[in-house]
Amino acid sequence: MRYSIGQVAQKMEIPASTLRFYDKKGLLPFVDRDASGRRSFKENDLNFLEVIECMKKCGMKIGEIRHFIDLCMAGDVTLNARYDLLAQEEAAVKKQITELTAQLDFLHYKMWYFKTALEAGSEEVHMIKTTEGKRVTPDIHDQYQAALAKCHDINELIHYQRSHPITGGIVAEHDKNPLKR
Repeated sequence: MRYSIGQVAQKMEIPASTLRFYDKKGLLPFVDRDASGRRSFKENDLNFLEVIECMKKCGMKIGEIRHFIDLCMAGDVTLNARYDLLAQEEAAVKKQITELTAQLDFLHYKMWYFKTALEAGSEEVHMIKTTEGKRVTPDIHDQYQAALAKCHDINELIHYQRSHPITGGIVAEHDKNPLKR
């Protein structure tokens, strides 16, 4: 079966303009053209597009993706090179996951910090007096870790809830953000 660029765009949920950009950057050497010069995608081309989209989402640069596609087009003599490239990308993605997990953990800590301050009505709940003035209590991270160890649902620990101004019902702050829906 053959697909037009519009059909592929709809099927893959990729804008047609993105597909044209990919073609312009040399990522689609496998795509045929019909007699009128329009792109004519085969079923296997969709597999290539999935690979391209995955690599793009992993953070690979266009040139790196093009290199991989070129290796694919060269055939079986590049199997080792393709495997090695994917193994390197796997390591990079695992590193990103580790870094993002650490960032998410820190965000959860800060959300807990501000949730508890909101519930107390003041950030003072986390402060101690020192000779230099007020500062955050030194064991604040330990307090968070203790609360985290006791909780069975991170959402209960970090999401602040307040009364809805009109209905009086409880609304979680994160539910108000339209980007989180």
